Amino acid sequence: MGGKRVGIVRLGSIDSSIEKRLDAFGCYITYNSRKEKLSVSCSFYSNVCELAANTNILIIRCGLTEGNRHLINKEDLLALGKEGVIILLVARGPIIEEKELVQCSVQREIKGS
Repeated sequence: MGGKRVGIVRLGSIDSSIEKRLDAFGCYITYNSRKEKLSVSCSFYSNVCELAANTNILIIRCGLTEGNRHLINKEDLLALGKEGVIILLVARGPIIEEKELVQCSVQREIKGS
């Protein structure tokens, strides 16, 4: 993971510990949230697709709500790119459009999940 660009989707207060661990590996950390967090020193993206386009690894750590259902779609997966990896931490499957995730994985449009 050293030196990778890591994006955290819907950064919350608990995720600051993840941020610190990734920083120790020399990762460049960016995040997405509903609002920019002034207490966080990482770069902020209001749009998940822009976040995905600027990362190698996308960490999704948010609970499933109606507002988060299919938060990650095909456009976001393609923006992540052929070397991109998705990591689901605590997040539930329906946050990603699962059919699109499988299709992008099988067609090698992303590296893995």
